[in-house]
Amino acid sequence: MQKEGYIPKEQRKKILFLCDDIRMHSGVATMSREIVLGTSHHYNWVSVAAAINHPEAGKRLDLSQATNQETGLTDSSVILYPNNGYGNADLIRALIKGEKPDAIFFFTDPRYYDWLFAIENEIRKQIPMIYINIWDDLPAPLYNRAFYESCDVLLAISKQTKNINEMVLGPKAKDKIIAYVPHGINEEVFYPVEDKNELINTKKRLFGDKEFDFTLLFNSRNIRRKCISDLLAAHKLFLDSLPKEKADKIALVLHTQPVDDNGTDLYAVRELLFGKESNVFFSDQNLDPKEMNLLYNISDVVVLPSSNEGWGLALTEGMMAGKMIIANVTGGMQDQMRFEDENGKWIDFTPEFPSNHFGTYKKHGKWAVPVFPNNMSLVGSPATPYIWDDKLNFRELASAIQKVYEMSPEIRKENGLAAREWVTSDESGMSARVMCKNIIKNIDLTLNSFKPRKSFEFIKTAEIPALELVHPLIY
Repeated sequence: MQKEGYIPKEQRKKILFLCDDIRMHSGVATMSREIVLGTSHHYNWVSVAAAINHPEAGKRLDLSQATNQETGLTDSSVILYPNNGYGNADLIRALIKGEKPDAIFFFTDPRYYDWLFAIENEIRKQIPMIYINIWDDLPAPLYNRAFYESCDVLLAISKQTKNINEMVLGPKAKDKIIAYVPHGINEEVFYPVEDKNELINTKKRLFGDKEFDFTLLFNSRNIRRKCISDLLAAHKLFLDSLPKEKADKIALVLHTQPVDDNGTDLYAVRELLFGKESNVFFSDQNLDPKEMNLLYNISDVVVLPSSNEGWGLALTEGMMAGKMIIANVTGGMQDQMRFEDENGKWIDFTPEFPSNHFGTYKKHGKWAVPVFPNNMSLVGSPATPYIWDDKLNFRELASAIQKVYEMSPEIRKENGLAAREWVTSDESGMSARVMCKNIIKNIDLTLNSFKPRKSFEFIKTAEIPALELVHPLIY
């Protein structure tokens, strides 16, 4: 029985995919892999597989057979061109000429592809450009307007990002396909585990002979905006409020690199706050999906205090595994908490209401404990001139942890199962199954409606007013 939407290999459209190598462990790579696997019955894929220093750079790799084995297909076509960095204009020109793709599909921050936008006029004479916008925050990044105008399609991973895309484009938004397509997690990979022996063995590998009544999990990169030190400070405050015998039965697991140049020395922070001995554990090995699912399953709650977050995959994975979440109210994490309006409807964003940062709406899914940011600081860099750094208060994070801790195990389980029900639903769109359907829908719409850009566009110079400067000749 063929999968819904199946098209024979020789009849499929070919998509040139610019993204992280789909075999890597980054968030972009994980989602790219799900997209390729979930749509390989409908498209043939050619990917520029990016990495900072790729050990296979310059090769051409055929992943078709491996894709067949994972998907049950017999005729998939997935080709990778490993590359150092994110490519360049000459590489894309060569691939367009050699592979003859029907569209370019790119997935990460547009600033990695500034060279691509520089040649968009010659690309869009031939094929459309489709962009998955993984992150935008407020104030609306008007400096990105040129990037968004260059694309035929903008697929936004959060409701906030979709609204920001429309705000940045202004009247030109009506000429684009702008769609909400959130990250989707494979519900067959992340799920509640019932095998108690598997859970016991996982705990022993991580904790040794120690046994705990309550476990918190952080799973993300050790970079400053993830605010891991704030989580440690909150955890310390929470533990100090408990009798020692109860505090000793609580564990915090940090699945991250303990030391990172872009973050901090978490070993040092742990020692400062907790001393030489503590129940703060590091899990710093790359885990396969099965192992990662077990790590979620031995936890009681997943915590992500990031000051800015496009989505927060760890939350979605944890919810798929049937766990509650604690998170800062920012970016796509708002979608996962499912805030609702006075009519019980899942909220949308508008130019007048671009975010729920300030707690306009308080009601949310029972699986979530939100922490609203209370410190807004306008920061930036040359590439990102301005952005709100919306940090939470670690004391409020400690209160959120305590709230989950005081729930009975039965209530936490009930709330966690409600989380899984939400992220696997068609309404949320947060499963890989629904995400891929939405990807196919929007790519097909693009291919069917695309009109190549004209080679030349004439300008009537008479319509441009003359500019005359009267200036004295002074040196």
